[in-house]
Amino acid sequence: MQELFVEQKLDLAAESDSYTAAKEWPSVTIAIPLYNEEKHVDRLLSSFLHSSYPNIVEVLIADGGSIDKTRELIRKWSEKDSRVILIENPNKYQSFGLNEMIKKAKGDVFLRADGHCLYANDYVEECIKALKMDASRNVGGAQRYLAQNSVQTGISLAVKSILGNGGAKYMKDSYNGFADTVFLGCFWTQDLKKLGGFSEINITNQDSELNLRLLEEHGPCIRVSSDIKCWYYPRSSFKGLMTQYFRYGRGRFVTLLLHPFSSPLRSFLPTIFLLSYIGYVLADVLTTQTLWAIPVSLFFLGLVLLESTRVVWVNRSNFINNIWKSDKKQPNTLSKIFHTAFSLIIMQVGHSSGFIFQVFKRIYSAKNSW
Repeated sequence: MQELFVEQKLDLAAESDSYTAAKEWPSVTIAIPLYNEEKHVDRLLSSFLHSSYPNIVEVLIADGGSIDKTRELIRKWSEKDSRVILIENPNKYQSFGLNEMIKKAKGDVFLRADGHCLYANDYVEECIKALKMDASRNVGGAQRYLAQNSVQTGISLAVKSILGNGGAKYMKDSYNGFADTVFLGCFWTQDLKKLGGFSEINITNQDSELNLRLLEEHGPCIRVSSDIKCWYYPRSSFKGLMTQYFRYGRGRFVTLLLHPFSSPLRSFLPTIFLLSYIGYVLADVLTTQTLWAIPVSLFFLGLVLLESTRVVWVNRSNFINNIWKSDKKQPNTLSKIFHTAFSLIIMQVGHSSGFIFQVFKRIYSAKNSW
């Protein structure tokens, strides 16, 4: 009789713990769009499946038709843990995959993750804490960068300059408060379903576009928390960086047409500057009046080098601990300055070129589409 009482008491305690977890820690769907990420699958899934968060109900992975071992690895994980679910994304692009996962999500919370990131052990917990704060509809941390070569070093330092981040609040490690967007994102699932998910017109910049819809409907509700920590490996070549920012620029124009009055200024200021600069140089070349385009160009280049030197100097003491993640010798100071300056130039040129390309595409096709 005493043993039966003990068993009943243990059962009641377990039910109580389960109720407390459900009340204090809402159920979470981890959503990961992937394509050819065999190098990251094991680390990524292990990170979330072994999380200390008590109520992760599923890990959905939308695969865009990977041709490496990504799908095979996902299936092996799903055999070990039924929470891992592979979802087909025949359209390949992230917005389509995210929307398929939103339709199937069972969790109260929809936490978006990325294959190229490292996540702190308490990443999920900190997201939930921030999401439960008043007015929060989407939360995330700063976009922290890691480097393993000279190009990644330049990019990681360039985004610490206003020339590289445009003043975006989610790029500041210590910022806490509301912003217009966050890195990745953690949402109430019901909000995403009510909004109809991510814009499928946006092949890139779909996260910012969705956040603008949240802001237009709810006011300040996008929260950045410095306690939410993950780290991102940027492109490892300047060609990859150029392609990435060209696509960013295209996505920004698509978003601007959808939200002309709520899009942040950093969406189009680089393009305005570049077009003004090109017009100025052409005026100098095509007219008889001397406008000093070459000295002015050298002046702008000098400003970029000066800003790059400042950023390298400011981050010299924490570079090893916070940015450099390689067993190789870190780049020297001159290499850091050069790669930072070149990264800043490519970011602006790539973004503006993509924006201008999309303007002409819009004029030619007469519709807002990719």
